Amino acid sequence: MNFQRTTLDNGLDIIAESNEAALSTSMGFFVKTGSRDETDDVSGVSHFLEHMVFKGTERRTAEDVNRELDELGGASNAFTTEEATAFYVKVLPELQERAIDLLGDILRPALRREDFETEKRVILEEIRMYEDQPPFGVDEKSREYFWRGHPLSRSVLGTRESIGALTSEAMREYFDRRYSPTNVVFAASGQVDFDQLVKWVDQACGEWKPFEASRQEWSMKGFRETHIVKREQTNQEYALQLVDAPCSNDDERYACSALSVILGDDVGSRLFWELVDSGRADSASLYFNSYSDLGCFVTSLACRPEDVASNLRAIRDVLAEAQRDGVTEQELERSRNKMLASSALSAERPMTRLFALGGEWLATGNYRSVEDDLRILRNLTLDDVNGVMKRYGFNDPFTIAVGPLDSLDL
Repeated sequence: MNFQRTTLDNGLDIIAESNEAALSTSMGFFVKTGSRDETDDVSGVSHFLEHMVFKGTERRTAEDVNRELDELGGASNAFTTEEATAFYVKVLPELQERAIDLLGDILRPALRREDFETEKRVILEEIRMYEDQPPFGVDEKSREYFWRGHPLSRSVLGTRESIGALTSEAMREYFDRRYSPTNVVFAASGQVDFDQLVKWVDQACGEWKPFEASRQEWSMKGFRETHIVKREQTNQEYALQLVDAPCSNDDERYACSALSVILGDDVGSRLFWELVDSGRADSASLYFNSYSDLGCFVTSLACRPEDVASNLRAIRDVLAEAQRDGVTEQELERSRNKMLASSALSAERPMTRLFALGGEWLATGNYRSVEDDLRILRNLTLDDVNGVMKRYGFNDPFTIAVGPLDSLDL
């Protein structure tokens, strides 16, 4: 793997990890903007704007964009999170120039009012669908309450009220505040001729005008409280419990990931054996979420309503035992092997490496190779993993449950 990086005169970063043995190229724009960069009155505008990017430019209609993406013959898509918006394609190496021209063009969308109103109905329907699908938005509701008052508490989709009231002028104003070339990175992985890649990106994006696009970041402790969201028509109760954890820039994030595998992986973890394999719950897991200034451990449970209280107590006991006695060397070895295999396999897929490249660059401004990941994971110790529990722990979690129950006896 060969990593290269340059910056255009207007501040747009270009990074690439080239692999001569690869038979395809994955590439895309990663924009450092998401729901945390919005205000309450335009909540959901980042995700809405992601949709509008495909609705045409001054050079292309929406039909042109869709047709050309199809003609590239690979795969294309986009996504929006709390902290980033990405637009990407996977193509044959000989189609890179066409792909870059298209991606660069759509990153300067026309934002026509008639397209805006049509797509607004699509977004509103997406929100309704999300609210109706189990577990009924409990993940976003948990962050809304746990980090109340922090920008990360905002929903990526927004609300029916915020999207309903959003105007095309407000979207344009948001675009003009966030989509600066200094706030964007173009990343590529697979079979890449970097010098030629830079020329093509410069042709497509070199005239973009730079401006300041800062982000407010600050740390806080999550709230400790219990929320019950009643949904009488559901057959299961869905519960999440959150506690604080390191942010994405913290070196302890690797130990946090290993701990989450040991305690809450889908297969072979302590929660799996205690609750899923025993038939007490449909699912029970623990995972680690990290952002630029905050992080959290999330314990997730789905089971019969009448079992949720006893299962949450069982989870509490499993986590308390881990805090008291620590994890074992055998557990660390199993988790390390799972994570090493995942990292090694990802190196064989340019698209997976693309997301790792773009995401890490937005979060830290650094390049982390697969070899770096493997080295860090191999050097993890029991002190690293057990130290995370000592510093953060799972005591007194925030709890939210969605389902037919009126209350929880914790």
